Amino acid sequence: MQYGDKNIERENELAKIVLDICFRIHKLYGPGLFESVYEEILCYELEKEGIGFERQKAIPLVHQSIKLEAGFRADVILENKLIVEIKSIETLADIHYKQVQTYLKLAELKLGLLVNFNVVYLKDGIKRIINTY
Repeated sequence: MQYGDKNIERENELAKIVLDICFRIHKLYGPGLFESVYEEILCYELEKEGIGFERQKAIPLVHQSIKLEAGFRADVILENKLIVEIKSIETLADIHYKQVQTYLKLAELKLGLLVNFNVVYLKDGIKRIINTY
């Protein structure tokens, strides 16, 4: 197994942990809360699991000779391997997927999860997004 394969294994493991937590949160509270509430609970549960993460992390954007310190803010980045973007909106639009793809590219990460809690069945609000560089 190559080093890159180990990274993918860990990314998938982290994604499974995040999704398990998201399903538990949604089962307890359902749709309708603010994104910040879901994020707070997710981070609390990640901390309990001993998973390293950064919350609302600014990711710089470099354009030619200009470095913008905050190209975007990632909701949650786990172990510098997985971006989790949390939504609580009526419907995900194509732009939401594209945003996560851009975030992955800027952060030079491979895997992102877009999770919309404002759905009846959480499985309908989960999108896995892969950066192909």
